[in-house]
Amino acid sequence: MKKVLLVCALVIGISAASHAQGRQRMTPDQQVAAWKTSLSLTDDQATKITASLTGQAKSRDSIMTASGDDRRAAMQSFMKMQPVTDAKIKAVLTADQAANYQKTVVDPRNERMKQMMQGGGN
Repeated sequence: MKKVLLVCALVIGISAASHAQGRQRMTPDQQVAAWKTSLSLTDDQATKITASLTGQAKSRDSIMTASGDDRRAAMQSFMKMQPVTDAKIKAVLTADQAANYQKTVVDPRNERMKQMMQGGGN
């Protein structure tokens, strides 16, 4: 139970720090560094996940460039891309790690997206 609370506190802290910095996106290396402890990643897992996140970041940048930085136009592509990346990440994780990733990363992100789509985000 303490481990779950520690992970939640870490995720909240990272989210708060990200929000305080003007919602700057973390680099793949920064994301994996944060997850290395909270998800107990091995070095091999960290390398594979970094590669997936780097590929996603490149695709995201290409989409933004192609859309002329119109976030609304790019949002549909992003929403299709994220589950693919999540599946790649979960394929590298153990069952326990994947459940923790879903609970601490995917579910909160999906909730933030839901709120933004409903106009509740900043």
